[in-house]
Amino acid sequence: MPRTPTNSKVGLLLSLGGSALAVIRTLRQMRRSRGTHDRMTTANTVAGLLPLITSALLVLRRLRRHSHRQAR
Repeated sequence: MPRTPTNSKVGLLLSLGGSALAVIRTLRQMRRSRGTHDRMTTANTVAGLLPLITSALLVLRRLRRHSHRQAR
């Protein structure tokens, strides 16, 4: 089983980049659904956006902790 770099800085940056791309993709989908005035699709994209934002914030927190440990 390959080892995943969960606490390495590179792994955290890759995770943050993936989260950022997912947020951008979801925002584009939300704009399209708002343009068609489809409330269900808009609600679905907003509900899908919340976990992506949370995940990105968690990765940022881990990156900060990682950099503080390196500074000590």
